[in-house]
Amino acid sequence: MCVGDEVHVLGAGLSGLAAAIILARSGKDVHVHEIREDSGARFDGDFQGIENWTSDSDFFDEMDEWGLDHNEFKSDSFDVIDLIHPDDEITNPRTDGVAFRVVERGTADHTIDQGFKRMALAAGVNIHYKTKKAAEQCDIVAAGPKESSAVAFGEIFETDHRNIVAFQLNDKLAPGAYSYMIIIDGVGLICTCLWRKQRGSGRFLNETISWYEQNYVLNRRPIKRVGGKGDFGLPRKYVHEGRFYVGEAGGLQDFMWGFGMRYAITSGVLAAKALLGECDYEREVRKRLVPLVEASAINRFLMNRVGNRGFKMVANYWMRDQRRCGDGLRFMSWLYKPGIIRRGLWPFVRQGMLRKKKLKDGRDVRRMPFRPSKARDNWEPSERASEIAEEWKNTQRSGGKTSFSESEA
Repeated sequence: MCVGDEVHVLGAGLSGLAAAIILARSGKDVHVHEIREDSGARFDGDFQGIENWTSDSDFFDEMDEWGLDHNEFKSDSFDVIDLIHPDDEITNPRTDGVAFRVVERGTADHTIDQGFKRMALAAGVNIHYKTKKAAEQCDIVAAGPKESSAVAFGEIFETDHRNIVAFQLNDKLAPGAYSYMIIIDGVGLICTCLWRKQRGSGRFLNETISWYEQNYVLNRRPIKRVGGKGDFGLPRKYVHEGRFYVGEAGGLQDFMWGFGMRYAITSGVLAAKALLGECDYEREVRKRLVPLVEASAINRFLMNRVGNRGFKMVANYWMRDQRRCGDGLRFMSWLYKPGIIRRGLWPFVRQGMLRKKKLKDGRDVRRMPFRPSKARDNWEPSERASEIAEEWKNTQRSGGKTSFSESEA
């Protein structure tokens, strides 16, 4: 499919800007419309990971092939993590290559959002901030989440601890999901992800912070609290009424862990190439990305049915696999490989976890609703968690900001 010289993109996130860069470099007059005041304004300096296990090729090598310069933003590579089991055992999956990279989201110059913005402007893209544009008026739709299937709450803080990524499987602190701690160059983020809807969800973050304080020497000095929501769903089609849906707008993200940047950038590039007549977007997305999304949905379906006992089994298997093959990344890659068992499970996952919905733009999707809480989610905060809640109130009085509240979830 080819279009005229003028192309309109809805959304100045990573997927929209990736598409805009490719199109502008090919001579198109590209206009990107963004309702927020800047790229990355949806975020507030929180750290996120770009995974490197769903493909045999390094994602930064793929970006190089597309002409997207990863030196435009700061990234930190990791080949090892602290894997925290539900019983508080800590082990270390590792690989000889790059397992994932940590980038910062937001409006600071070194963030990935601003890096893509600079590349877009250099390519001649016209970005219109604080602008409303109907999806029906655009060629590519790259808008963010509309509803909640899961939420995350985090705290950014100063610390003396070395750079580290810690990943915790714990159904109490992170119902149905995980918590994590990332520290880069003296700035840390502790975050808990909730895949079951909760009242008083702030207590989960306070209790999670308490756990990390007890197990790591942090000398934590709070700066601000952040968060966000994820809307997980699979559309029936990725091209609707001539519009290309990319990134989160197209449901192209990881149901299991919430990773989405790799899928977002890839889908943006594919949409641009399709508009230039170089590929069939629907076919390429279904070949390259949809199998990964479906595998992650199956993994999420299984995770929803296990508590800490199941999480412990996963952690133990992960480490056994590393001892057997010498590479902790292989287990993560295996989780996303299609196979007979996963293909057999998919019809049950599709019917049992996803709900049919017709969106306002006319698209038919199957989305994952925000699951209700369980009885085991009701517990009283520890003494230290209550103290952390009071400490945060004092930080707020001194100017500490919260960019994502419980009501927004």
